[in-house]
Amino acid sequence: MGISLPTENDRANESAAAFISCSNVVLDFQSRGVSQRVLSDLSLRVMSGQIVSLLGPSGCGKSTLLRGIAGLIDADSGRTEIRGQPISKTMPNATRDEISFVFQEPALLPWRTVWHNVMLPLEIRGLSKLKDKQDTIEHLLQVVGFKSSDWHKLPSQLSGGMKMRASIARAMSTNPKILLLDEPFAALDDMLRSKLNDLLLAISKEQKCTMLFVTHNIAEAIYLSDEIAVMSHGRIAECLKVPIPFPRESKMRSSSEFAAYYGVVSEALSRCHS
Repeated sequence: MGISLPTENDRANESAAAFISCSNVVLDFQSRGVSQRVLSDLSLRVMSGQIVSLLGPSGCGKSTLLRGIAGLIDADSGRTEIRGQPISKTMPNATRDEISFVFQEPALLPWRTVWHNVMLPLEIRGLSKLKDKQDTIEHLLQVVGFKSSDWHKLPSQLSGGMKMRASIARAMSTNPKILLLDEPFAALDDMLRSKLNDLLLAISKEQKCTMLFVTHNIAEAIYLSDEIAVMSHGRIAECLKVPIPFPRESKMRSSSEFAAYYGVVSEALSRCHS
């Protein structure tokens, strides 16, 4: 069972079974006194441990949906839940702590070293002096590819790819159950992007967290995802289960199976935006 567009009769049971559930979510933004609908009766279900990509053109509501699931903005109507618990800007800290967000820009504090940037969420929670938490930071830095000689570098001394690696490690430092990623690799070249895709798959396997990944890139969505939610005009227009088995390796991108499914996803995007 994965993402789907539930029927009215099934919606209550399906929402209870989902790890992340959005039901009939509506959200309007106000600009100069004019109301603009950004999310329109949107429903989505994501099961525990899945990687789901939100795919679609700019302005279709992908990033807004991600921020709603993070509890950064509240919908005008509808319901968003994690394990049946409602999500909002006023949700309990215990629920909020289960969610981490990786933005398109790494947003590292320029005066803090890599180590101290990654440690920041634990400092905010008053946990940074615990030995097991420091061991966690060391492990995460190794997982994302930092040598010990890099730990004490400032962001100005890092490449774009290394900054994003530090941002991902920081997001994982609290051992989140949900990792939300808003086009984190959009500004990177294709080779580096591919390497960081592999990094996310490795983190998913080790940490067993549920990931929602916003992207414009069809190949990236296929490579990373269990399922792809194609968005159009504030709705989930189609949900596509990726038939390629895990584990996935870079050579898969040049396979006939990958090329064929690329065509399937491209056609879905065309249908949704024709």
